[in-house]
Amino acid sequence: MRVKSLTLVAASAALLAPTALPSPEPGTEAWPAVRPQGEVRAAELMDKVRDCTRISRGLYRTDDGSPSTVPICGTRDAVFWKADLDIDCDGQPGHRCNSETDPYFHDATAFQQSDGRYLDAERLPYVVVPAPSRVWDYRDHGIRGGSVVALVHEDRVRYAVVGDVGPQDIIGEASYAAAEALGIHPDPHGGGTKSGVTYIVFKDSRVEPIEDQEGAEMVGERLARKFLSTD
Repeated sequence: MRVKSLTLVAASAALLAPTALPSPEPGTEAWPAVRPQGEVRAAELMDKVRDCTRISRGLYRTDDGSPSTVPICGTRDAVFWKADLDIDCDGQPGHRCNSETDPYFHDATAFQQSDGRYLDAERLPYVVVPAPSRVWDYRDHGIRGGSVVALVHEDRVRYAVVGDVGPQDIIGEASYAAAEALGIHPDPHGGGTKSGVTYIVFKDSRVEPIEDQEGAEMVGERLARKFLSTD
């Protein structure tokens, strides 16, 4: 059962100084205009996150009322967790995401587009992180609105951004568009999947503007390849 994402923590985003996207080093090739499909394979990323060095002080629930079983794991370059995927339809109302299609719909997200409007869950693949707590505070690990996320489900790798903040004790939620990209049923009322999704958030990364989906794909592919090459 999904619960409403919290927007009260949106103000915390203003405390985080913007960071520029990583740039290609001198003498290297520029990023391609379009991300090559399948360049980073799901099996490669899953092998990389096979072992967990826990960085959270406790565990998270995947649903309201379920036991706490999910740790936040960390490496030098990323944090990750393995959970379910509940559908977040919050933000701009649309044909598929609105108060009639989603009983938990809220017309705001913790982070906003460059034009000041809230995110569009139908169009933008984004991930929800838990609100800061004594268990874990995403801000302490170079994560903010627009941070780049690699999502892995079965044999698919897709890239998204951190776009919303949820309850302090629940994890495993992403936008309608993110679920659709992963081949998961995106209906906010009964969609999602109960397990099998890996979320890899790259530290100190950021897409600006946050709604630049192509930018997230390009940077995500580059950071995923770098992540695979590190010890």
